[in-house]
Formats: sequence, C-alpha cells, structure tokens
Amino acid sequence: MSAPAAPVEVTRGDSPVVLGLPHTGTFVPDAIRARLNPRGRGLDDTDWHIDRLYHGLLDGATTVRATFHRYVIDANRDPSGVSLYPGRNTTGLVPLTDFDGRPIWDIPPDDAETEDRRAAFHAPYHAALKAELDRVKALHGIAILYDCHSIRSRIPYLFDGTLPDLNIGTNHGTTCHRAIETAVYGLCRAEDRYSTVLNGRFKGGWTTRHYGRPDDNIHAIQMELAQSTYLTGEAAPWDYDTGAAERLRPVLKRILGRLAHLALNGDLT
Repeated sequence: MSAPAAPVEVTRGDSPVVLGLPHTGTFVPDAIRARLNPRGRGLDDTDWHIDRLYHGLLDGATTVRATFHRYVIDANRDPSGVSLYPGRNTTGLVPLTDFDGRPIWDIPPDDAETEDRRAAFHAPYHAALKAELDRVKALHGIAILYDCHSIRSRIPYLFDGTLPDLNIGTNHGTTCHRAIETAVYGLCRAEDRYSTVLNGRFKGGWTTRHYGRPDDNIHAIQMELAQSTYLTGEAAPWDYDTGAAERLRPVLKRILGRLAHLALNGDLT
C-alpha cells in the first residue's frame, strides 16, 4: 500500500459541524506492518466504511479523517496512555491486542517507538482537528464535533451481550449542551428499526471528552454504530451493505441536520 500524503485528510466546509473520523484509516507503514502478526495484519478493528456511510449527509460539513490505522496508534486514546475505562477491558494508545483480547504483534513497540508514533500520527491528527474546530467556531461563535465510530455488535472481551445499534456518548452530559444530547437521543429513539442507548458501554472516547467544552461553545458528541446496521457481516471481507446503509443514512442525515440547526438557531449558551 502506498503511503498517503499526510496522516490526516481534511475537507473544509462552512457548517458549524465537524465530523471526526479517527478509525477509518488502513495505512500501516511497511516497517510497522512487518512487526504485526497475521492477526494484526488483518486490521479487523477498523471502523469499516464509516467515511462512505457519512459522505454527503450534511452540506458544508468539515471532515477530519486519520489515514493511519489504529494499530499504528489510536487517535481516540489519551496520548498519555491513561485508560478511559479503568478496570474494564479495552485497548490502549498503541493496542497490544485486538478487540477479542488476542495479541496482534510479533514485536510489540517499546515506549520510545510509541512516542515516535504519537508525534508522527496522533499529534498531527489532533492538531488538524483542533484547527478546524477553532476555525468553524470563529465563523459561527460555536462548533459541534460529531465523532464517527463503529464496532462489531458482539465482542465478549469488551462487553456482554449484543450492543445496541446506535450508541450515543456525551460522558454523562458533560461534553455538550443538554439540548444537543436530547435532540440526538430523541431522533434515535424515534426510529423503531434501531435500538439506542445514551452513555452506555461507550460514553465518548478521549476525543469527545477532550474537545467537548460547552462553556467555551465547543460541543462534542460521539456516535458508535453497531456494524450490523450497515455491513453485510461483521467479519472479513467487511463488505458495505448498500441496502442497509441507505436505510441508516437518512437517520444520520437528520441527526447532523439537527445539530447544524441547533448551532445556528438554538440557544446553546
């Protein structure tokens, strides 16, 4: 695979809504790929096709997309390595296992290499994301970060049972104005086709918690989709299910449209 031009791709728009895409990238530098074991080289924990699913849903939306894979370094983890879910199974800044708890490295990175990856990949992604949030806030006096994610619906290592279809995270209402949380949750709950939870297993990752500063007019909310809602199956080859996706896209379009409306017309101060 040829290297992308940069560790982050930015598409700028004039909407107050910024879409974060930290886990759709599949680029792994050759030197790093050579140290992964066969399981790791499968890249199973990608947020497959999430960029395609959201493409074109909100006119003027800015997108900030990491091009590198989360096994290189996870753009949605605290750069210090501190866990967001103490005492629970999770994966770290540079994951040592996949989501099933199975090792992914023949030669795991040491602390010095992790720091090199943080500087080369994690830091540029977040510099770009911060710059775009600051830019749209300067345009509108407000910015809303909508962090786009997906995951398999059944992962016993991470959670019991089957994950709801639509998983909204606001870290218990601390990362955005209550009107934003209420609007997104209400739109999701209105969809009989999909099950919904607010601040369940996924309460918002480091990105949501780091940037969500309602008192400073920067709001953040995470959407973790069960991959069963838009893929043909939750296993390789991870094919996009056009029919399922076209049923889900109008729901996501309404959510993003409502967020833009609230930012421009709502009283979120």
